[in-house]
Amino acid sequence: MAHITLGLWGALGHDAAAALFIDGELVAAVEEERLVRRKHAKGCLPRESARYCIRAAKIKPRDIDTVAIPWAPISIFSRARWHYAKRHWYAPDRALDALFNGNRRYRRHLHEIRGLLDELRIPWDKVKLVPVQHQLAHAASAYHMSGFTDKTAILTIDMKGEYASMFLGYGENGRITRIKEFHDPDSLSGMYGAITDYLGFEMLDGDAKVMGMAAHGDPDKYDLSPLVKCDGKRFEVNTQLIATVGLRRFKYKNRGHFYSRKLIELLGPRRAGDLIQDPYVHYAAGVQKLYEECTVLLVAHYLADIIKTNGRLVFAGTGAMNIKLNQHLAALPWVKELYVPLAPGDAGTAIGAAAFAQAAQKVPVQARRNPYLGPRYTTERCVRACEQHREKPVIEILKNPARKAAQLLGEGKLVGWFQNRMEFGPRALGNRSILANPFFPGAVEDVNRKIKFREGWRSFSPALLDTLAPQFLQDLHPADYMAMSFDVTPQWQARVPGLVYQDGTARAQVVSRAANPRFHRLLREFKKISGYGIVLNTSLNRPGEALVCSPEDALNLFFGSDLEYLIMQRVLVTKRPEPDWER
Repeated sequence: MAHITLGLWGALGHDAAAALFIDGELVAAVEEERLVRRKHAKGCLPRESARYCIRAAKIKPRDIDTVAIPWAPISIFSRARWHYAKRHWYAPDRALDALFNGNRRYRRHLHEIRGLLDELRIPWDKVKLVPVQHQLAHAASAYHMSGFTDKTAILTIDMKGEYASMFLGYGENGRITRIKEFHDPDSLSGMYGAITDYLGFEMLDGDAKVMGMAAHGDPDKYDLSPLVKCDGKRFEVNTQLIATVGLRRFKYKNRGHFYSRKLIELLGPRRAGDLIQDPYVHYAAGVQKLYEECTVLLVAHYLADIIKTNGRLVFAGTGAMNIKLNQHLAALPWVKELYVPLAPGDAGTAIGAAAFAQAAQKVPVQARRNPYLGPRYTTERCVRACEQHREKPVIEILKNPARKAAQLLGEGKLVGWFQNRMEFGPRALGNRSILANPFFPGAVEDVNRKIKFREGWRSFSPALLDTLAPQFLQDLHPADYMAMSFDVTPQWQARVPGLVYQDGTARAQVVSRAANPRFHRLLREFKKISGYGIVLNTSLNRPGEALVCSPEDALNLFFGSDLEYLIMQRVLVTKRPEPDWER
């Protein structure tokens, strides 16, 4: 009898998702935002994503024997609740709630999950529910998907789960052991998020902007050390300045922020103009440096001895979205391989909780380094979507989509590339992508002008053939998911400046034939035209929207932007010419 586990994350926070394992193999996973078309799907249960996973696996709801959720009850006798109460003494309502009603959110979520299973027709009385602590689910998403079987160091950095914000431990023979946890409000991601908020960005999406801008600033110009105390063994944020709650929070226009008025007294008014201005650009650089330094101190103290045994470290949580930090960790002298999972953020906890539950049942969990886990649409389905669309696009069935895409890129055109199963995780990795020719004058600027409308100082990412990687990248760590930045060789910095950060690094995807045969074919065809197998690769979506999932989503983007060419499976889509009313 097959062991079938459904992992579910949602409602308690953001990035709701579902993932399904059968006998240790991850067969389907998708984020709710892609299906309901609401960025981050805040407060949503993973209804549509769970339905997709069940359909994709070709099973019946009653076949599922285990449901795993990345949220668990925390005992009153645990250090976590008492630490939270002690650190929030200045907000007695928060402190007392943690002590006397500390599992309130878990109980509410359990009620929501039971209702969802009823909707999905998964029998509550026959299924086994496995609650997994949130940071443990993050840890499992990295360890179990890595494929590492010997003793492997595990790090998670997150805003917070139930109470924990960071996890340091190891995995061995399918089991995860905790060495140290840090608890809210002592959170490295919380520190970074507070400065992101102070700099005027949303904490979910703005962290990447702060990280990108950090390359333009001087990290030593201003002292941000008052934000935290960290010596490697201990880590503590200064709640007089950041990670504030209650009356300590700075409020502006009836909105509470993640920092206090004392932070404004220390750093000056919160940013209202361009981030590149002094002092804000230097604050971005300073918080990035502080973030990296504290992480390295913690890893060195708690994990260095484990890492030195085989050089392996896996890293998940919201903090693992910081590609500059990941590059710094990969460069540590004892780290030979850093593995960051395909979805290090909260969506990945659906995978992690399910993997943890399967391992707990003595089911060997198979590694998964292929991110293509979402819906797939046939050429015929794409044709029907075009025929039914109100704009009545012009379509052509292509014999060789990769060659046609390469020809268009060679002419400096932007191409929407919609193929096979959608990626799971935050990056477009060649199946739901917008592609451009990095060698064609103005093509990189066209991506911003026609579709993305990003800040001019933000660079785009390259996707390149694995055979080109040794010439392009100075370090050759795995680069399947655009999970870290790499130093780019000087000659390539000059050739493709639009794909390189100010500090000479790039967030690269190295494409192999085994990982994505169709995208690999396109890059080979483009190499025949340009001489090099490298393109600009950015996500197939507009600002504020989730990544495109269905043909209808792709067509809506196509007609809602100035993108001129869209290739969906073997269908080339173009727009009808505007009528000429002049005589």
